[in-house]
Order: sequence, then C-alpha cells, then structure tokens
Amino acid sequence: MPEYGYFLSCEEFAPADLVEQARMAEQAGFQSLWISDHYHPWNDAQGQSPFVWLVIGALSEAVSLPVETAVTCPTVRVHPAVVAQAAATSAVMTNGRFRLGVGTGEALNEHILGHVWPPAHVRLEMLEEAVQIMRRLFTGEEVNHRGTHYTVENARLYTLPQEPVAIDVSGFGPAATSLAGRVGDGFVTMMPDASMVEQFRKGGGGGKPVMGGTKVCYGADRDEAVRTVRRLWANQFLPGEMSQILPEPSHFEQLQPLVTEDMVSEQAVCGDDVDEHVAALSAFAEAGFDRIYVNQIGPDQRGFFDFYRTKVLPQLRE
Repeated sequence: MPEYGYFLSCEEFAPADLVEQARMAEQAGFQSLWISDHYHPWNDAQGQSPFVWLVIGALSEAVSLPVETAVTCPTVRVHPAVVAQAAATSAVMTNGRFRLGVGTGEALNEHILGHVWPPAHVRLEMLEEAVQIMRRLFTGEEVNHRGTHYTVENARLYTLPQEPVAIDVSGFGPAATSLAGRVGDGFVTMMPDASMVEQFRKGGGGGKPVMGGTKVCYGADRDEAVRTVRRLWANQFLPGEMSQILPEPSHFEQLQPLVTEDMVSEQAVCGDDVDEHVAALSAFAEAGFDRIYVNQIGPDQRGFFDFYRTKVLPQLRE
C-alpha cells in the first residue's frame, strides 16, 4: 500500500504557516512531507517564497515526519557543493529523515544571477554532474572536481548524517526519466503515468521508490474552489515548456487569461466530493507509485486536514 504525504507549498505560504500545516498533516495521519524550493512564486497572487532550508530546520523541531524537497535545482542558482551541505545538515537535523529531490529547474527561479538559461539537454548534463559531486561529498571525503560544468576544490563536509542523503531525480519526459533510473535513488514526477514508472524501473530504478504529487482545492462550494485554483495556480494548466523557460511571475500572470474556469473545473479536483479526491490519489497508486503527496490550494487548510483525516485517508487505506 502506498504512503500518503502532504506537499507544503513555499510559493503560497509564509514560513510559520508551512510549519503549522506540517503539524496538522502529522495529526491528520499523513506519513511524510514534501516541500517546494523556489526563489519566486509563480505569480504575485501566490505571494510567498521563503528560503526552503530555514523552513526545513523549523520542521525538524516541529514534527517527526520525513521531509523531502520537491524539488531543488542544484545546478545554476546554487552550486551543488552548497546544496550538498544544506542537504547533509537537513538530514542531521531530521535524524536521517530527509531526502533530496532534485530536478533541472525553471528559469523563474534559476536565472536571477544573470546566467544564461541552458537548453534542456544541457540542464540534464548539469544535473547529472551535480548529482555525482553531491554523492562524493556525502562520503565525507575531500572532493576535488573539474568537470564540464563545475569546479570543486578541497571541499569536505564535516556535518554528515549516518547514511548518505538519498537523491531522488524528477522527470516529466523520457530523457529525465532515463536519468532518474540511471543515477537516482528514487523518481519524482507529478503525473500518474504508469509508462514513466515502467521506464524508470527498467532503466535502473528497480525497487527504488517512485513518488508523485497532485494539487487539490477542498471546499464546500465547488465553484468557489475552482475560482481559487484559477486565481492562484493557473500556471499548472499551461502547456508545453512555458513553466521551464518563462523568467518572471508577471509572464505567468499575462498567460492566465488562457486558463478558463471550465478548464480548471474539468482538470482539477475541487470541492468536497470524497470519491473525487480518492480517485485522484488512487490513480497514482494504480500507476505503481510508492508515495503520493497532496497539496491543498487556498486558505482552508484546517478544513482540508479534517476532511482528509476523517474521510479521504481512511478510504485510501482500506
């Protein structure tokens, strides 16, 4: 039976709110936490973007649940040697209950230092080299590296967990899924796609965990929930590579008129129909996922956790 976790959204909530949501998630019976790693929100309506590593420190004191970044880009905005130090410290503070989810990132977050935003195949090369560097640093040995994309000189991590931090690789297409199977300790994706799970497992994933996530908007008024999703998360309905290449929240706001309430109503889980919520998460289980995370969009967090504690999670675990 899959594990069910809660997905903390750094784009939409302030640090104290995220910590309180983690407490409510644990009390509601969720088994683990995902947390997003952003420099910008997708739009100004979301309105937040705290530094994820400080929030993880607070989570380590507030709850006993495992925590994973979903996902960190260790290639452009932050050097992989620095991400490795942050991840190792997070694992120590959570007593080994931390996993590092990594991906190739978005221009929205990674372009801020003025670097050229590379094409997709180069971003995959950079991610693979970054993973190699971080794995070496997790051994505690001194690392010297001169590669295609990164240089590391005389770097050694002194604060380390008992076991190396697991690195799970995010993928939304064949090339990234192939990379995840080859170099990842697990696979992260946001679609309940059985073919991608199969590709990961056949490409080296074997018995490694596959993790997925989705967003919902619980509320007694379904129409209001639809409007909330469109106002805050219209970006998730945009097609193609726009989410990877647009550099500013204002660009996503300019595209919001392309996303209609009918589109949201058809594609998003909104309202308080238990069967609809159960079906959305069960789709991941049926596709072979081991851990499934759900995020509540909008302000009614307590209502969501009560709803999942009493009605949704019990059905999922039958």
